[in-house]
Amino acid sequence: MLAKLEELKSSLEGDLFTDSTMKTLYATDASVYRELPLAVSRPKSVDDIKRLVAFANTYNTSLIPRTAGTSLAGQVVGKGIVVDVSMDWTKILEVNKEEKWARVQPGVVLDELNKHLESFGLFFGPETSTSNRCMIGGMVGNNSCGSRSILYGSTRDHLLELKTILSDGSEATFGSLTKEEFEEKCKGDKLENTIYRHFRTLLSNKEVAQEIRDEFPKPSVKRRNTGYAIDVLLETEVFTDGAKGKFNFCKLLAGSEGTLAFTTEIKINLVDILPKEKSLVAVHLNTIEEATRATLIALKYRPSSCELIDDIILECTKQNIEQQKNRFFVQGDPGALLVVEFALPTPKENEETGLRMEAEMRANGLGYHFPVIHGSDCAKVWSLRKAGLGLLANVPGDPKAVACIEDTAVAVEDQPFFIREFQDILKGHNMNCVFYAHIGDGEIHLRPILDLKVEKDRKMFYTITDEVATLVKKYRGSLSGEHGDGRVRGEFIKKMVGEKNYKILEEVKRVWDPNNILNPGKIVNTPKMNEFLRYESNQQTNVFDTVLDFSKTHGILRLAEQCNGSGDCRKSHVIGGLMCPSYMVTKSEKDTTRGRANVLREFLTRSIKPNKFNHKEIYDTMDLCISCKGCKSECPSNVDVAKLKAEFLQQYYDANGVPLRALMIGNFSLANSINSNWPGLANFFMSNSFTGGILKKILNIAPQRPLPLLSPVTLSKWAKKHSDKLLTKHVVKGEVYLFCDEYTNYNESDIGIKTIKLLTSLGFNVKLVDHMESGRTFISKGLLRAAKKVAIKNVKIFKDLITDRTPLLGIEPSAILTFRDEYPVLVGDELKGDAERISKNCLLVDEFIAQKIGEGLVTPASFTKEPRSIKLHGHCHQKALSSVDHSRKILSLPINYKVEVIPSGCCGMAGSFGYEKEHYDVSLKIGELILFPAIRKATAETIIAAPGTSCRHQIKDGTGRRAQHTIEVLYEALEVR
Repeated sequence: MLAKLEELKSSLEGDLFTDSTMKTLYATDASVYRELPLAVSRPKSVDDIKRLVAFANTYNTSLIPRTAGTSLAGQVVGKGIVVDVSMDWTKILEVNKEEKWARVQPGVVLDELNKHLESFGLFFGPETSTSNRCMIGGMVGNNSCGSRSILYGSTRDHLLELKTILSDGSEATFGSLTKEEFEEKCKGDKLENTIYRHFRTLLSNKEVAQEIRDEFPKPSVKRRNTGYAIDVLLETEVFTDGAKGKFNFCKLLAGSEGTLAFTTEIKINLVDILPKEKSLVAVHLNTIEEATRATLIALKYRPSSCELIDDIILECTKQNIEQQKNRFFVQGDPGALLVVEFALPTPKENEETGLRMEAEMRANGLGYHFPVIHGSDCAKVWSLRKAGLGLLANVPGDPKAVACIEDTAVAVEDQPFFIREFQDILKGHNMNCVFYAHIGDGEIHLRPILDLKVEKDRKMFYTITDEVATLVKKYRGSLSGEHGDGRVRGEFIKKMVGEKNYKILEEVKRVWDPNNILNPGKIVNTPKMNEFLRYESNQQTNVFDTVLDFSKTHGILRLAEQCNGSGDCRKSHVIGGLMCPSYMVTKSEKDTTRGRANVLREFLTRSIKPNKFNHKEIYDTMDLCISCKGCKSECPSNVDVAKLKAEFLQQYYDANGVPLRALMIGNFSLANSINSNWPGLANFFMSNSFTGGILKKILNIAPQRPLPLLSPVTLSKWAKKHSDKLLTKHVVKGEVYLFCDEYTNYNESDIGIKTIKLLTSLGFNVKLVDHMESGRTFISKGLLRAAKKVAIKNVKIFKDLITDRTPLLGIEPSAILTFRDEYPVLVGDELKGDAERISKNCLLVDEFIAQKIGEGLVTPASFTKEPRSIKLHGHCHQKALSSVDHSRKILSLPINYKVEVIPSGCCGMAGSFGYEKEHYDVSLKIGELILFPAIRKATAETIIAAPGTSCRHQIKDGTGRRAQHTIEVLYEALEVR
């Protein structure tokens, strides 16, 4: 087969991969399943897809259509060829404002589409919690709904036309048909005609029609996705007298999970943008049962959304850096939150409606706190709600909230009774469950806590699904509301629709796909739900002796396992945020946080080598991770790949030796310390094209990059010589220790000098003590044992000096934040407590001054009143572990300084990454996403500010503009220096 695949590869415009790394990356999605595919293809054209279809028919294999891979039911897991259209099928082809429709390719991201549609005053109604990375093709496959399905229904309700490739390789376009047009489609000898004739025969049969009406979910259950939607096609003018809807096979293909046809183009209906002045009422309740009753009241007031968040998810938000900020409206520890959104024409109507709803709930003894959220704060609440899926993977240990019954939907009026009986099932098994999501539309995501590495829980995985399926059937609900049947629920479709209807579904599949080449094993004829799981039965989790402390996650492997595949790391620069810069450029699954975690997990679990880290496949997957730490804060599951990469590199070097470049970069401080004795001579050799070129060639540094030069005098030497300059001449407002980091000390001592002068001018005495470098270069290159020695020495030096009254301040974010982030997991048990105490009192200078502004100890009176405009770019580690808001706050202190934060992610330099020859192009491409264009648009008078030394070098190399540290800008704004 490999030879045949090579032939296929040579015939494609796009890619075909058969290597173990790519197959591993596509062996899972966001479900509990894992199966290595035969190959992975990234087609570029319709002809490519036709060639893949022909190959599958000829060689008895299958095609698995895939976009973002966020499927929760195993829809894109299988042993055939995974066909990924997320990279090259991303065009918005046409928008018709007057008729309110758009044509798109299947790889268009929902949020990116809606951003594009803003200028037209339109958007695509179904809004999923994965909207920043899910793609329209996947939404069609799953018939996705979203938080506002009360208003907009499902994807099915907005499909106008689909262009497809059928299982025989023929093209077919499906759209809305009258009776006459339907009959015309039945004529002919193409597969498309055969399909239409089959449905004419099938749905014209009165017994079949009655069976469908008797056994399928209630029509009042809007979120019904069980099996193929033959019940929807039945209720059209072609087959039902008096029905108003026209026949459209798009209704069937929505929710078909790529098992019937391969979609290449989608025409969708658009709706008017909701009023900007929306408001949310966050109803605080004691129990889930109260929430189901409160929902019935909420729906009387016609909200645009009504969503549930339970206490388990709320508890998880306390442990997530990003979501901690979004808990501002939560009072105490409610058992459940009901988030009710009103989007009426005016703010007054929203407010009055919310008050009437609150009054009725209180009269019924429901709810104890009703905060109202307006404006931009609404997005924070929705971010908290949308993070639910990822946060559930954040609980340490092997038991997790598992997707199996999380997609049940019943009529909303049946919900209180359904939930009561559901909780009885849980009590009968002594189980806990997570409740969240779309309570206003009869669907609550119910996730039991199970350990699928343990055989008894694998059996319970089946048992609980079977029992809940029976309960859902009792209420004539749908076991699949929006997440699809896939592998996890396909086995129970027969129970949900009856045996006769199930045979009809099998027949539908056979007619559309006679050779079973399109995503087999989904919806019909699925394997047992507890087969092909990500973990083996009674699997032992390998334990490793690591340099970094992974005890919080119960080991390094379990940190990798925390990735549940939700794909938050696949968002683009258009959406914003930090995670994941390299993916934003390459668009390759290999370069996602998810991809790196999956590959590491795979080898640490399954490798037979004595050193399981010793795999080039892991090294290659980690290669473009720039350790920005975006995943540490933005990944809801807190999968810290920067930490994983550092540990991996150390373990990999143990088996393969340390490369010369890594050794030299790691010892950056040592080299600078030696060269600082003759800085002029050293600078000459580094900047000279001949000698500097030789050095770059030896270290494989990009020849285009100028090497960082040394300052004429180090900061530490200047401070010792000018000790009087460390003391304030003003009222003493406090004392601080300044960390003399290796970058400022050797390369930018002028910034350090200005920092000292600024602090003393503001009334603070500055202390410096002899200490080690931060160890950042060692950590970034995976030289953790060397970094550990540095960290231990620094903690011993500072442990009796640093308190909340005498904090440790840092100029370079990556250096000072090493104390906060890595030191506590690096120094060992003996000093861990000391490291944690220091970490709470180590601050960026920006943070410290912002804090003092808040205390009223630093005021605008000390600064110029001249107007200036500033564009600010924050450092990655600052964004992940602190906040750019501190820098914005201090730069806004001079009363006429106007600060605009550039909505950039990483600058692309990332320490040594951008200097490395093989990474140079990616580095610049990251800068070109947002940062460079924003700076080029700035006027010459605009100040460019960036706290990070790497960022300033990248800005200079990429745009020719000199960027200043925030402290430089503030120092130069002083009235009296």
